[in-house]
Amino acid sequence: MRAILMAAGVGSRLSRSVKKPKCVLDVDEMPLIRHTVAMLRQYDIDCAVVVGYCREMVYEALKGLEVRFYHNPFYKVTNSMGSLWFARDYIDPNQDIILGNADVYWGEDVLELLLADQRDAVMLSDASRVDVGDYFFRTDNGRIVAYGKELTRECRDCEYVGLARLKANFLPNFKIRISQCIEDELYDLWWENVLYNYAVNYPIYSLDVGGHFWGEIDYIEDYERILNHICQKKSVCVGEGAR
Repeated sequence: MRAILMAAGVGSRLSRSVKKPKCVLDVDEMPLIRHTVAMLRQYDIDCAVVVGYCREMVYEALKGLEVRFYHNPFYKVTNSMGSLWFARDYIDPNQDIILGNADVYWGEDVLELLLADQRDAVMLSDASRVDVGDYFFRTDNGRIVAYGKELTRECRDCEYVGLARLKANFLPNFKIRISQCIEDELYDLWWENVLYNYAVNYPIYSLDVGGHFWGEIDYIEDYERILNHICQKKSVCVGEGAR
C-alpha cells in the first residue's frame, strides 16, 4: 500500500501567526507530519509527500524517514488538486492508496479502521461532529450523496476528516480524471473533488470514525485541542502506570 500526503499549502488561516506549515507544528514531541509518516511506515505503507510552502521545513521534519517528495511550485495559485497532479506518478494501479491532508492528526486506531474497510473508495467522516465543523457530508446507507461547507444542519450527518482510501482497481480511471481536471484548468479545486465527481454515478462511501480522536488544524484552537488530547492521554497512561 502507498500513501500521499498533501503538504504544499500555505494554510493562510493560521500561517499569519505561526509562520510555518501547519504540518510541522509539534505534537507529542515531534512534527505532526513526522508523527503521521512514522505511523504509516510502521504498517509498511510507503509514503510520498507533496511540498510547496516552506518546503525546507517539511524536509527537515521528515529527515531520516523513508519518504518520496514531490514539489508543487505553484502552491500559491493552485489548490490541492494541483499537488495531487504533481504526485500522480506515485499512484500505482497495482497498489491501494491512502490520500490525506498533512494537517490532520490521527492515530493507529483510525488507521486500522481505514485499512479494514474493503470498499473501493472510502472517505473518513465523523458522525459525532455535525453541529460545528469545516466540511460536511450527507450520506445514504453509507454512500456520500451531498457534500460541502455550506450544507445546512438538516442536510448533513457527518464531518469530513481529510483522509481517504482507494482500492487498486479504482485507480486507473482516478488518475485519468486528475489529469482531466488539470487540462480543464481546474487548479483551484481540492483533490477530493475528483471523488465527488465520481459520486454522481459511482458509490463513494463514508467511513464513520466517531468516537476516535482526530483533528484537522485550521485555527490555533484546533491545534490546542490536539495538544490537550495528547496531554490527557499521557496523564491517563501515567496514572495507570502508577497503579
